[in-house]
Amino acid sequence: MTARFVNVKKNYYRLEITWMQNFLWQVKMKIIIAPDSFKGALPAGEVAAVIGTTFRMYLPAAEIIMLPLADGGEGTMQVLLARVKGSLHQTWVHDPLMRSIAASYAILSDGTAVIETAAASGLTLLSPEERNGVITTTYGSGEIIRAALDQGCNEFIIALGGSATCDGGTGMAQALDYRFLDGQGKELNAGGYYLNRLHRIDSSHADPRILTSRFRVLADVTNPLIGPDGAARIYGPQKGIDPALLDYLDNNMTNLAGIISRDLHKEVASIPGSGAAGGMGAGTVAFLNARIEKGIDAILEITDFRTRATGADLIITGEGRLDRQSLSGKVVQGVANIAHSLGIPLVIIAGIVVDKEFLQKKLKFRAAWEISPRSTSETDMLKQTRYNLEITATRLARNIKRKKSQI
Repeated sequence: MTARFVNVKKNYYRLEITWMQNFLWQVKMKIIIAPDSFKGALPAGEVAAVIGTTFRMYLPAAEIIMLPLADGGEGTMQVLLARVKGSLHQTWVHDPLMRSIAASYAILSDGTAVIETAAASGLTLLSPEERNGVITTTYGSGEIIRAALDQGCNEFIIALGGSATCDGGTGMAQALDYRFLDGQGKELNAGGYYLNRLHRIDSSHADPRILTSRFRVLADVTNPLIGPDGAARIYGPQKGIDPALLDYLDNNMTNLAGIISRDLHKEVASIPGSGAAGGMGAGTVAFLNARIEKGIDAILEITDFRTRATGADLIITGEGRLDRQSLSGKVVQGVANIAHSLGIPLVIIAGIVVDKEFLQKKLKFRAAWEISPRSTSETDMLKQTRYNLEITATRLARNIKRKKSQI
């Protein structure tokens, strides 16, 4: 170690410690990297890997712990597989337009099946021209549940989000032998469009294994099934539903909720999260006896995030777009709550940051770094995500190495 006295101000001196001071700073650091995916660009695991690899180059003595996260939507299965371990399985199912596809699900080391609605019923399975949420079905999601039941699973985690459907989970239930009948006793066609004709739900032949299984359903939104914030009116447009049909579909969901109440004795219309995945949340409660949970809270619990983060010097999280919606049960909010409670500085890296000052007051982060130049088009922004993330992580790591007070 070398040291020298530096004249800071007349008659005042401080002892400046050179390389050893920097070395000790690095040795003591424990950094948690816990991002969400940058949707449409990079999954959470790759985001964490890019940041973590960069940090290890510039802070080789630091303890870097990568804990990619999800909020109960797409990406949940891979996050849980990485943390809890298990095996990946494939089964043939039907997509939202009833075409045959192969879909994956996971069985964790404790026997719990993890299923993402998007695997069989996802918006990404359809081209923009094919999206029509009034006729698409969650039938394939029910087929995955059946496949996991056939594997002997009786504990389930179902991640909602990213669906192309708005059928209230009726398609899923049909795959598990529920019957949805009109006034003449005929089975309805698939899709939310026909739910105004629903007269009776026949559960007498439903798969009996449902009754001996437990379903945890993770939602990344809190919308109810019906009403101005319901499944149809809020998420219908992104599923290709004609705006002129949104009220019609909301009325159909109202009819479904009423029949569920009468025939199955369950009230699903206003449960937080019941509107997730086009009403799939409500369907899991009605047809699987499920419990809807706030996705990020469940993921943080399952991955034991608080314990892993305890004692850290810095937590880094991130997502594709940091804005006011990030306060609605997203990954950054869950991580921010734990960071604040543990007194650990938090830095957020995002593709775009909107309303930074407002969010800083709510999330109490030390800094929020935006990786994409505002002049970049959305298409180019997505293509350049990895490169821009590496550049931003490099700048941040260098600032930390220099002990910048504003990181």
